[in-house]
Amino acid sequence: MSFTISYKNLTATISQKGAELISFKKENTEYIWEGNPEFWGKHSPVLFPIVGTLKNNTYTYNGKEYSLSRHGFARDHEFEVYQFDKESITFSLQSSSETFQNYPFVFELRITYLLTHNGLKVTYEVFNNNDFDMPFSIGGHPAFALGKAFEDYSLQFESDTTLKSYFLSNDLVSDDFQEIHLDEQLLKLTYSLFEKDALIIKELKSKSIFLMNEGETLLKFNFDDFPNFGIWTKEKAPFLCLEPWFGYSDPTTSSGNIMEKQGIQILKPNAIFNASFSIQV
Repeated sequence: MSFTISYKNLTATISQKGAELISFKKENTEYIWEGNPEFWGKHSPVLFPIVGTLKNNTYTYNGKEYSLSRHGFARDHEFEVYQFDKESITFSLQSSSETFQNYPFVFELRITYLLTHNGLKVTYEVFNNNDFDMPFSIGGHPAFALGKAFEDYSLQFESDTTLKSYFLSNDLVSDDFQEIHLDEQLLKLTYSLFEKDALIIKELKSKSIFLMNEGETLLKFNFDDFPNFGIWTKEKAPFLCLEPWFGYSDPTTSSGNIMEKQGIQILKPNAIFNASFSIQV
């Protein structure tokens, strides 16, 4: 089942499965990728309780081994509707006997979509309902539809002049990286940028990125709260993913101990984590 919220000339539709944004429109302009499985059958999955891939798809916690597939399980679960009105909706996923098999923590994940006068705000809340620390990662994976030639698009970074992008090796983050020098903070898009998969950026000065087409701004992507970032597409695919993250794939040298994982968040007992990103059009 899906739900639609609206505000003036803006609408957003979100699926109950994975609390996934499947459409965001201003009047008749669609900004979210349609999910054609010929290229990639998703729109904007939520990544939780890990981002990326674990070494051997496993981790250890308190000496016990657990298994988690790439990007975690939240995107595959049906969320409950916690709150719903014309302009906003909040979904909730709570731990269960099923999630305990892969993630031995009592948690609640709430995701809120709120339409404003010029865009869409997405807020993640993670509740640690344990009396001990809880490790997790979380991230967004929105794919933006590109209706024109890919090479006509570019990304304007708010503050960066160089991107330090780490290479993946068997889906794990290696120590090798490339430095991508920007032309007046502008990255011109080419498919060759993604020959070795996503751009994995552990640190950005920018907290906003503009998606441009031939000099015209199509949208502004704001991610003040997020320390890590990914940019991704597939060969000949008419979309671009802008991915704000807390965490990323294991390094090739990972010990497997989730409490030592690079980029992991450690939430204190009975505490609440809160982070937001927004799409302005």
